[in-house]
Amino acid sequence: MKYALFLGCSVPVRGINYELSVREISKVLGIELVDIPEFTCCGFPTKSVKIDSQMLMSAKNISIAEEKGLDIVCLCSACSVTLTETLKEIKEHKDIRDKINDELKTLGFKPVEGKIKIRHFARVLFEDIGIEKIKEKIVKPLTGFSIAAHYGCHYFKPSEAYDHWEDPENPKSLDELIKVTGAESTKYSYRNQCCGGAILGVDKNLAYKMTYEKLQRINEQKADAMVLFCTFCSIMYEGNQKAILKEFEADFNMPVLYITQLLGLAMGISPDTLGFKLNRIRPKEFLQKFEQI
Repeated sequence: MKYALFLGCSVPVRGINYELSVREISKVLGIELVDIPEFTCCGFPTKSVKIDSQMLMSAKNISIAEEKGLDIVCLCSACSVTLTETLKEIKEHKDIRDKINDELKTLGFKPVEGKIKIRHFARVLFEDIGIEKIKEKIVKPLTGFSIAAHYGCHYFKPSEAYDHWEDPENPKSLDELIKVTGAESTKYSYRNQCCGGAILGVDKNLAYKMTYEKLQRINEQKADAMVLFCTFCSIMYEGNQKAILKEFEADFNMPVLYITQLLGLAMGISPDTLGFKLNRIRPKEFLQKFEQI
């Protein structure tokens, strides 16, 4: 259970609570996360501008992990899909592989051989650790809590990149990770809708509307919190929540937690250790309810 931890760009800046909670539950579950100082941006921001540059940026990180003999675990869904797609292209297309490896050699990096795996941390929890082993570590079940799952877009799409490991129309892994804590996974309509972050820089009004609609549907179901595992989605649902609710004249606050924070609570780790003080929407009522368990 040893992985190269790929933090990406946004987690260390806007998802410190995510990183803290990942590291804490990893200790409980026996997961060893190896920090690789040489890792740089996955290349995602440059993909729509110059895909060759993006693939080279991704390949450099993959080369570093291969040299250390470690699979990569990502916290950001965008990093996960960007690195995964690049590795798939390199493995399946000789012309792309030869071109990228020639460029890597010029830059002083070893060629990518396709010897490692790249996965999201939540998938590692679901597949490598498993629900039953996680259940053994639950000491404070979140009985009576209603939690709304948000999967986002890049956790399992495009399906081809992820070898169709989960049904994008009916995903279940995040729901299972919620349920293992003892909480209920809230049902709500249009659950698979995008957070809107992808078009924030193009059409802010539409992006805000998409975010608001999902927050409103979750609130109508009286969920105690929304849970996700992508920093970009968190920026929309939590970072921009106050501005969005003000724009739509809505009078509610929806706590937005990372799944690792939820799991950590159920494992008996303190909210402060899990970075709850860094949550932008203060989960005051949520934590008060938790203290009464």
